[in-house]
Amino acid sequence: MVKPSVKASSAVPAGPLSAEKVRELRPGASNTVATVLDPAVTLIRMPDLLALTGLQRATVYKRLKDDPTFPRPVPLSASTARGAPVAFVLAEVQAWVRARIASRGEAAA
Repeated sequence: MVKPSVKASSAVPAGPLSAEKVRELRPGASNTVATVLDPAVTLIRMPDLLALTGLQRATVYKRLKDDPTFPRPVPLSASTARGAPVAFVLAEVQAWVRARIASRGEAAA
C-alpha cells in the first residue's frame, strides 16, 4: 500500500491532522502543514524520537537514566504502569540534537 504524500500548497488543510500526516512532518519537510505545528508544543512518539536522534530504543532508555540533558518524556495518560504511553517535546529533542552537534569537537559522553 502506497502512502499518499502531503503536497505543498498555500492553503492549510482543513480538519484535524491525522497521525499519518503528523509522522510525515519531519523537520525540514517542504510542506505548509509543518508551519502550523509549533515544535514547543508538538509531541512526538518513540519512533519519531529514534529517527530524529539516530539512537536505538535501548540507548534512549539508558540516556533517560544517565543523561540529565536528554529530553524527559511527557506522560500521555495517568497510568504509572510499565509501558504507559509517553511522548517527547519536539523542540526539546531538536535542542538536544543541536547541542550534540555543537559539542562534536569535544569528547563524547
